Amino acid sequence: EVKLVESGGGLVQPGGSLRLSCAASGFSFSRSAMNWIRQAPGKGLEWISTITDSGGIARYVDSVEGRFTTSRDNGLNTLYLQMNNLKPEDTAVYYCSVGSTRGLGTQVTVSA
Repeated sequence: EVKLVESGGGLVQPGGSLRLSCAASGFSFSRSAMNWIRQAPGKGLEWISTITDSGGIARYVDSVEGRFTTSRDNGLNTLYLQMNNLKPEDTAVYYCSVGSTRGLGTQVTVSA
């Protein structure tokens, strides 16, 4: 059974940073491209980033390019999202996903 568990969310002021983690199990993590997606209040799901299975290439939506960094540790079956210079519009529930499966998410709130 594919299991994805996100953690690391919280309340942060504008300009602050957070690091999200996603613990994966039940599938071949090191052979799977992984994604981060988010859902802001009252809006649909938004793709944020994809990282290749080796971690060699990561792509980002324009709105987070240069502020967010996706990485992974295949030895720990863990995906990360480093978020810097956070803005109020980054407020959302953040999910990691593989294929069509995502976890329960972690809430990120950016507010003064």
